[in-house]
Formats: sequence, structure tokens, C-alpha cells
Amino acid sequence: MDETKKSLEKLGINEIHDDYISSKRFEDGGQYRFEVPGIQGPSALESLLNACNDYDLTIHRATQTKGIMFLLDDEISSMVDLARDANIQLFLAVGPRAPYDTSATVQTEEGKRIGYRLRGYKNLLYAIEDVKRAVDLGVRGILLYDEGLLFALSKMRENGELPKDLKFKLSAHAGCSNPASEKLFESIGLDSLNPVRDLQIPMLASLRDAIDIPIDIHTENPKSTGGFIRHYEVPEMIKVASPVYLKTGGSVAKHHSWDTTDSEARQRAKQVALIRDLIERFYPEAIMSKL
Repeated sequence: MDETKKSLEKLGINEIHDDYISSKRFEDGGQYRFEVPGIQGPSALESLLNACNDYDLTIHRATQTKGIMFLLDDEISSMVDLARDANIQLFLAVGPRAPYDTSATVQTEEGKRIGYRLRGYKNLLYAIEDVKRAVDLGVRGILLYDEGLLFALSKMRENGELPKDLKFKLSAHAGCSNPASEKLFESIGLDSLNPVRDLQIPMLASLRDAIDIPIDIHTENPKSTGGFIRHYEVPEMIKVASPVYLKTGGSVAKHHSWDTTDSEARQRAKQVALIRDLIERFYPEAIMSKL
């Protein structure tokens, strides 16, 4: 296999050894940030932010996953205002996706493998319109599930049809799980990448070595995606994968795009507090980004 390894090395994809430590950082020198997913509307976001104050927590990003098209203009504007006042990033998810479409295939066991990808020209068109509406209301972070949509949006950003400060984040549901895939996504304009949820520490190290953009890692998961809790692995995640967004609070949900209640939003904040305390105990020298 040595020849193949040499070929991969030419592409910037290296075999990683057990002692790998990432020297890459966020622009402010930080190794990690906190992200809370599944915040589907302004009420949940407000409850999350209030709970963060109660727990004396710093979070850096809140993510909505259900879809922009499920939010009224006033709801989007409220979320933008709340995020701006709290000085955190807000990412809203593209609405159109196969499960919301007329696709019968995606409802079957084998068809589920097509995930949330867009079917046909019109769904691509609808997805871009969903993004443009959010952008017009002040959103500057988009969560997406389809590599073709990323390609189109990135070109539109490059051409000045979308704001230069608009950021694109890839969902774990896009199925990215190896360094070659990550390099491809980075090359077509991705700003932040969420690989599949169950990658082991050496696998995460191989991804980090291959790319420079932040990696978003689930520290816990709802039962629908395995239900595993990885809190004690977080120090190693930071060491090998920085710069990293620690996605925390997912175990509160029953499934992806779960409508988080206000009380559940507070519970998600508690999960972040647990991770914070664990980092302070086992990796106190780790550097968290400032807001």
C-alpha cells in the first residue's frame, strides 16, 4: 500500500500516527468553541441565552436545523437580534430537502441513504431562495446538507450575488467521514464542517490534518443517531481536531430537527456546563475562543 500512501500524500492526505496533536487554531488563537444545535426558534434561543447567563457560560454558536422555510420573517429577525446582542453566531438550516419533498424513495430503508439531498432543478432553486430570504433578514450563517448547493452558493458568494461575510456550515447528515471528502468540501467554499457523529479520535485527527477550516464535533447525540455520550473524549477531541466547535446538547432531543422547548433549551445549556467543567478538570490549559 506504500505507493497509494505516497499518492495520497501528494494530495495533502497523510497517514496520522497516535501522537498527532493539532497546531491549528481559530483566528484569535483559541482551540475550541461551543455550539448548541437544535435551537429551532426565537423562544428557545432566548431561553438558551438566559440559561447561559445563569450558568456563567460562554457559547459561540447556536444552530437551527429544521429549516428556514418554517420560520416567519419576524421570527428570523428576532433570532438575528438575539444572536447579535449576545455576540454569538447564528446558523439557520436550508429548508428544502428530500424528506420534505415528494420523494417516496427517501422514506424507505435503502432510500434513506440519499439523506437530505436536493432532488432536481426546482428543489435546488427553492433551496437558494430559502437562503436568500434569510440573508435579506440579516442571517450570515447557513447550515446545509447538499454538496451541489454548497457549490452553487459558494460561486454566488464569490460573484458578489451573496454577501462576502456569509458562512456555510455542512451538516453531519451530508455523510462526510474521510479526509479526501473534507478536502473536497473545503475546496468548494465550505467554512465549517460537521463530519459524521461516530468518528473515533484517530479518524478525527486524519480529518484535521487534511484541512484548515473548523471541524464541528458532536460531544453527544440523540438516540435516533446512536445515543452515545462522548464527554470524556472532549479533551482528546480538542487536542487532535482544533480548531473545533464542540456541539453539545444533542442528547436532549429525541431526533434530528426536534422542536426544542424552552425548558429543553435550558437543559442543553446545562450539558455545555458539564463539558466546560470537564475541560477545566482534565485539560485546563486548553484555550477557548473569546466571543
